[in-house]
Amino acid sequence: MTKIRARKQQKGLSLSVDTSEGRGRLALVTGGASGIGAVTCEILSARGWGVVVADIDAPAAERVAAHCRGHSVAMNVMDAASIALAAASIESRLGSIYGLVNCAALFAPQTPPEQLGIDTWDRITSTNLRGTYICNVEFGKRMASRGEGAIVNISSIGGHRPNHGHAYTTSKAGILALTQGMAGEWGRSGVRVNSITPGFVGVPRMLAAIELGKRYPVPPASLSALGRLVRPEEVAESIAFLLSDRASAITGTDLAVDAGVLATSGWVVHGGPPPARPAS
Repeated sequence: MTKIRARKQQKGLSLSVDTSEGRGRLALVTGGASGIGAVTCEILSARGWGVVVADIDAPAAERVAAHCRGHSVAMNVMDAASIALAAASIESRLGSIYGLVNCAALFAPQTPPEQLGIDTWDRITSTNLRGTYICNVEFGKRMASRGEGAIVNISSIGGHRPNHGHAYTTSKAGILALTQGMAGEWGRSGVRVNSITPGFVGVPRMLAAIELGKRYPVPPASLSALGRLVRPEEVAESIAFLLSDRASAITGTDLAVDAGVLATSGWVVHGGPPPARPAS
């Protein structure tokens, strides 16, 4: 798991970490036991947030919570009762949730629609879109009643440029509309709602798929303007920003953290983005 240091050097750039940014507020991350969710928990903790790791995999959530000096809760985003119970339990035991990050998701098989079983469609859309909606409502209504809060929903480049993962891309496109709807609903109640669109992120699952050469006939990094994958911590840093007071005037917005994949999609028919200019 990525270690966050007080100062971090990347290609000559210095990144300062404000350990008081979260001001001790409590943030809950669904799907927090792995991938982007786990890295987000670590970065939020480093920035002064209290962290609650929510996941259907309770032992994994407990491990991440211990690493982040946070708390864990077993929660199944496909089960509305489970979400309501977790929200009530957290509020009674730990206090009010100020920040919500919806990372929990299922990924889709690359299957033609005539071969995609409706059970698979229902499972993916129920987890990704319905689950995100219920979490928004269950925690957002509490934020609105207190007059403050911030929510970040996780979409995908597939939500902007669909492919043959039909259930997944449809669910992620729905999250974009959901985010704007919730932003309008609760803005006057002090709740901001935004979304993040990650590109091809170098989490273990994706790195393994690239190495095996089974899922991606074209190297994903070759499709981006920057010519590389997105690092998980880059997505997590963007989430932390949108939750923070630094983004106090930002709501109903989708932030693409995709190394420029969406920007260069029109270059594909021309052989891809131009190569780097010769160094002078």
